[in-house]
Amino acid sequence: MIEDIEEWSVRRWSLLGLAFCILMMAVALGLEHLAGMEPCPLCVFQRMAVIAAGAVFLVGALHAPRGRAGAAAYGLLGLIAVAVGIALAGRHLWLQSLPADQVPSCGPGLDYMMEVLPLQQVLATVLTGSGECAEVGATLLGLSLPGWTLIGFLVLLLVPLGILARVLRRDHGYRWQGLPGRD
Repeated sequence: MIEDIEEWSVRRWSLLGLAFCILMMAVALGLEHLAGMEPCPLCVFQRMAVIAAGAVFLVGALHAPRGRAGAAAYGLLGLIAVAVGIALAGRHLWLQSLPADQVPSCGPGLDYMMEVLPLQQVLATVLTGSGECAEVGATLLGLSLPGWTLIGFLVLLLVPLGILARVLRRDHGYRWQGLPGRD
């Protein structure tokens, strides 16, 4: 298995990442449209991070660069998109962990803010949090939805790291060492 992963192309890593992004979005849209759970502004931003990562992986799969520079570019862009998602999900979990007296007040909806406020102010307002983002809705196995989203982003992080590891192996000849069953 490890031998196979060592040989994975940027296309294969990107297709895996794209498939996982599609799965994450399918779950999010299913919860919204089938279970009737409206996303809060931070949930919407997390979805945008999933879509951004998926777009990077889609282009990476279509382009399938053979050179180190192209592979490194897709690895770094994917890493940035996933890191933003991790930060957003972490922020969301932090807001949910606040005591009730420290929860920010609820503000206007994201649609309204996007129509009325400049983008910079919308970003600042959403990232500082609103009361609706601090509400813990459904939980599964004791984790709220942002917790599961964080886990999803951490799993997704393996894709850009796999692409970047491929670049490092090509640049410096690194190989998986010290694993059982390897010569």
